[in-house]
Amino acid sequence: MRSHPASSRSIFSTNLTKPLLGLTALSLGALALTGCPRAPTQRAADNAATQTASQTATSDTTTASTNPNEILNVSYDVSRDLYKKYNDWFSQQYKTQHNTAISIKQSHGGSSKQALSVANGLPADVVTMNQGSDIAMLVKKGLIDPNWQTALPNQAVPYTTTMVLLVRKDNPKQIKDWNDLARDGVSVVIANPKTSGTARYGVLAAYGYALKHGDEKAAQQTLRQILSHVATYDSGARAATTTFAQRQIGDVLITTENEAHISQQQFTNDGLQIVYPSYSVRINNPVAVVTAVTDKRGTTQLAHDYLAGLWSKPAQTLMAEEYLRPVDAEVLAKFRDRFPDIATFDANETFGDWDTIMDKYFKDGALFDQLANPASLASATK
Repeated sequence: MRSHPASSRSIFSTNLTKPLLGLTALSLGALALTGCPRAPTQRAADNAATQTASQTATSDTTTASTNPNEILNVSYDVSRDLYKKYNDWFSQQYKTQHNTAISIKQSHGGSSKQALSVANGLPADVVTMNQGSDIAMLVKKGLIDPNWQTALPNQAVPYTTTMVLLVRKDNPKQIKDWNDLARDGVSVVIANPKTSGTARYGVLAAYGYALKHGDEKAAQQTLRQILSHVATYDSGARAATTTFAQRQIGDVLITTENEAHISQQQFTNDGLQIVYPSYSVRINNPVAVVTAVTDKRGTTQLAHDYLAGLWSKPAQTLMAEEYLRPVDAEVLAKFRDRFPDIATFDANETFGDWDTIMDKYFKDGALFDQLANPASLASATK
């Protein structure tokens, strides 16, 4: 197993063996937090630009940047707001420490689709995903070290989130929990579980709730009814948000807590409301260095420092500002009013490891395909 290089010039790697709360707090003054939400049109433009950049990078899978001071972060769909701000902060800190300007590129899309792009040659220096199986797949491909979870604190998970329900103003369909999505007349929007890790968590959250309240047969019937009400499956969670909030399709959007809050802020005139279900899934968001790329490019130390910085106080604070649940207990306590208590379960403890989950629920012909509405699946965005 490869050990990450130790460097006296590293600004973040020296404290990784200490307890999480022992991390030295960096100056909060460097954080570039915005107090005013962007208009929906600006957000759409940002999304389009990011998607275009991602498509451009993916189309040339054989060429990596030759600049050792540039790294590419390949990430899941709804993390772009966090990493745009984190990249600005980290770049400033790095320049102050090293007197060297760096460039951090972003690529966003459905988590599994992004991981597949990396496996097929997209030259990511780091991956920041919302499902461990996507990183595990890259380990099997020989792109990421098998010890990636011990290379960073907290099993390489800097923050968590959960699945919630976003509904229209005044909640006209009176949606209060997962079972309400099974009622006649409720139109559901969710991303495609074949390409989106967020969507898989949404399906597992609904199914986990149903299993808690009935046997497997009854739970499958509840899930079948929910899936029969899906109006459309988009390729990623951000695209699903656009369908729901901008295109005004559906009565309820199944999405992550942070995406629901951001959507609520961006579309203030629509009066969107967040419904916290009584029981949901806890989502771990793991990160890893793609050492097969960084070792060739000479960016391993920079990539490691970039990810290690996610556990610093300012970065953890930034996550809380973006409605992501930081793993730093002190920061979480400071922002406790943003994060209502909600009973959650761990997907792996309930359904098995991710290989088992994918085989049983999401591979072609598995439970999701058996229960989903064929018409909705036929029009799904891949």
